[in-house]
Amino acid sequence: MTVNRLRPRRSCLAVPGSNPRFLEKAQGLPADQVFLDLEDACAPLAKPDARHTIVKFLNEGDWTGKTRVVRVNDWTTHWTYRDVVTVVEGAGPNLDCIMLPKVQDAQQIVALDLLLTQIEKTMGFEVGKIGIEAQIENAKGLVNVDAIAAASPRVETIIFGPADFMASINMKSLVVGEQPPGYPADAYHYILMRILMAARTHDLQAIDGPYLQIKNVDGYREVAGRSAALGFDGKWVLHPGQVEAANEIYSPSQDDFDHAELILDAYDYYTSEAGGKKGSAMLGDEMIDEASRKMALVISGKGRAAGMQRTSTFEAPEA
Repeated sequence: MTVNRLRPRRSCLAVPGSNPRFLEKAQGLPADQVFLDLEDACAPLAKPDARHTIVKFLNEGDWTGKTRVVRVNDWTTHWTYRDVVTVVEGAGPNLDCIMLPKVQDAQQIVALDLLLTQIEKTMGFEVGKIGIEAQIENAKGLVNVDAIAAASPRVETIIFGPADFMASINMKSLVVGEQPPGYPADAYHYILMRILMAARTHDLQAIDGPYLQIKNVDGYREVAGRSAALGFDGKWVLHPGQVEAANEIYSPSQDDFDHAELILDAYDYYTSEAGGKKGSAMLGDEMIDEASRKMALVISGKGRAAGMQRTSTFEAPEA
């Protein structure tokens, strides 16, 4: 079975699974991904009913163009297995991924994979179709992130969970995602790069976590810009006002997209018989080669996934 594990995830909208009004509104927002939350956004007493609310909205809602995800509770709680069984049995064909929070080791991913497989076989669903998103939220999870990323072919993303992570390492800040006072560099650089390396090693996507000051869009843009510059594929959004910013920041600019497409066309031409079978060539004032092609493929792929259209065309030089 072939499943597209590299779905667009520039904006990953968190929606409380216990709030029908928010679940209804989320369907009309231009987020690439929506995850219906059974964990932190649901009070303990609301979780059992929220499972059934989520099943109803997955089956009856219009999620066209969106990756549909449910975040269950983590394996250290008594809610996890019932979250997975109820949601997947009830709405498996209308579900793309299960997000597992607070992942600390590979066996937690293996356990979820096995449970999903049992449900799919029992219910007659396509086995292996439902992906897993692994959220890293503490020091142990980061230390084990390579094994977590390799734990199952279902894994699609590695997600940074900044709030719990900051608490787990005693970081001196109460503003999630902001730099702690007194540290002159980027306190999150190592964490983000560690997650990114594990994700890319296993051809997974890397997703940045939330920015909790939901009305501070400038602050969101600044924080998102850091992980986007490193190569992250997207970031959580907690408010409709953050969606547009995420979609913009994690997409290439029009100029970069056009340039990448020109490099790909030019490289194809110059390496062909008609172009002289050259290993490198000039595109304007720029030399391009195989390395240029690989870099252009990244930008082009992100632009195409975002639905961008090129505004320039390559013209072969006259003989």
